[in-house]
Amino acid sequence: MSVAVSNASLPLSFETERLRLRQWRAEDVAPLARLHADPDMMRYMIGGAVSADESWSVIALMIGHWHLRGYGLWAVEEKASGAFLGRLGLWYPDGWPGLELSWFIDKTHWGKGYASEGARACRDMAFRALGPDEICSIIHPENAASRRVAEKLGEREARSIDVGGTDFLIYAMSRKDWQAL
Repeated sequence: MSVAVSNASLPLSFETERLRLRQWRAEDVAPLARLHADPDMMRYMIGGAVSADESWSVIALMIGHWHLRGYGLWAVEEKASGAFLGRLGLWYPDGWPGLELSWFIDKTHWGKGYASEGARACRDMAFRALGPDEICSIIHPENAASRRVAEKLGEREARSIDVGGTDFLIYAMSRKDWQAL
């Protein structure tokens, strides 16, 4: 499958008002594994729970995506405290239904607007630098919080998709809609 976006590279790290998005480091394995072990964090994730050992492979996969695409998912830290918050960014492996804007923020920081803040910056960066006609977010239908984040970003429910035997919703935003913001 060919990629519908340019091969432009995005910055390896950047900051928003309250967040630092950066490349992955070995010391991120333990805090990511902690999030992966939490049933509340994983209940709506494609593929479900991830073991502590698999968390290392997940980080290696995300680093590989950066190498192959020039963009990907960043590790996210709270600037004020340096706390590891999760991951956020762009995901488009071969066979994926579109350039996905994705967020996964530690539940101890839910409700603070971090997912919206980081995703907004990533959305804008994607449209400016990569040139897609559309971005999307793949969300479990019962994940009301992520659906609200998508809507705050200007994405709208567009279609559904079966991933591994589970139905997910695709929220999407066109370049035209983004330009109208």
